[in-house]
Amino acid sequence: MINQTVTSRDVGFTHEDFAALLDQYDYHFSPGDVVPGTVFSLEPRGALIDIGAKTAAYIPLQEMSINRVESPDEVLQSNETREFFILTDENEDGQLTLSIRRIEYMRAWERVRQLQAEDATVRSQVFATNRGGALVRIEGLRGFIPGSHISTRKPKEELVSEELPLKFLEVDEDRNRLVLSHRRALVERKMNRLEVGEVVMGTVRGIKPYGAFIDIGGVSGLLHISEISHDHIDTPHSVFNVNDEVKVMIIDLDADRGRISLSTKQLEPEPGAMVKNPDLVYEKAEEMAAKFREKMMAEQQGTSVVETEPEMEPEVEPEPQSSETEAEVETVDEQPVEETAVAGETDAEPEADAQSDSEEEVTVATE
Repeated sequence: MINQTVTSRDVGFTHEDFAALLDQYDYHFSPGDVVPGTVFSLEPRGALIDIGAKTAAYIPLQEMSINRVESPDEVLQSNETREFFILTDENEDGQLTLSIRRIEYMRAWERVRQLQAEDATVRSQVFATNRGGALVRIEGLRGFIPGSHISTRKPKEELVSEELPLKFLEVDEDRNRLVLSHRRALVERKMNRLEVGEVVMGTVRGIKPYGAFIDIGGVSGLLHISEISHDHIDTPHSVFNVNDEVKVMIIDLDADRGRISLSTKQLEPEPGAMVKNPDLVYEKAEEMAAKFREKMMAEQQGTSVVETEPEMEPEVEPEPQSSETEAEVETVDEQPVEETAVAGETDAEPEADAQSDSEEEVTVATE
């Protein structure tokens, strides 16, 4: 009988080797990644999510939605699979923190940029006001309407819960600015029914050194001092009073800038009539407007029109308009307003910082 000696070989596969093998096939997750995950446990203030890491990731309640939620089951269901944003790196227990809110914010900014590019009019409900203006939500993002861009005679406090049509003034994700205009939305809607050369009735709502603001059916246009009369006038107060009913002609519509320019000068049947006899101007308004439209059409067609108007005296050169006196559509209340900084994560109303009307902006923090 032959004896055989069998030498056993040591396999040498230790726990450390097994861990190294797992690490070899382990995914590397970094903050900012968007990964698929499956909900496997809902907890009172969050949820555990399987994303393929060695340890279940965690999503806290406040990161579950761009909107305020009270319970995880308002957003997530057990065994549901969806995308998650990796918010932070692993903690000391090897657990990642996830977010749905960040994904919704990114998509919301993309959507509002698209809406702005399309020059869309959106509707949103006012959920709060402060001394600077009103707050709304657009695609879940907080937006701000400066007081100078709210076209209503209601007190701002009464606007809460009211739905307003709005146009975008500024969409800047990098600077967290989302600013909207109620006035511009109304002006655009009104402009669609107005024409250059049209005579309209209006009410004087405000008088400035450079002109008068005339309310024509809910929006205001500027009757610049140089367009009141062929005669030189020192101040619009010498011709108009607040609440005067007037007839004016539209001489320019600028939808992009939300501006309506008006004139009574072009309606004068004789130089200075607006100063000396405004009733005559209103009586002859449609007749003079027809001549204006005829002349405008002839200029567009490159032909000339025989003038039948009385010979005019040399016109006094009006003072040059500054940027302040451009024919910008104004709201009924022409008083300066203050802007505000809006915190995007809290519902508490912040204090407003006074700024000039020309800086109609607001900070909307998204974190």
